[in-house]
Amino acid sequence: MKEFIEFIAKSLVDHPEGVVVDMQISEENKHVLSLRVQPDDVGKVIGKQGRTAQAMRTLLTAVAAKNHKRAILEILD
Repeated sequence: MKEFIEFIAKSLVDHPEGVVVDMQISEENKHVLSLRVQPDDVGKVIGKQGRTAQAMRTLLTAVAAKNHKRAILEILD
């Protein structure tokens, strides 16, 4: 899941070397993925009205469900 989000984010931004994805497992066995990009690339990851971010979250939910897990994507500034 971490590699999947990293691949998508690197494809969207101008500075792929600045993409960092951290994964933590919360108390309810949820995987929380934190995405951090360069400040000038945040808009590209979020998209117009948050549509790109929502699409990434939908894809992540589908991949997690396939592996019988739950996942949350957080985009950090």
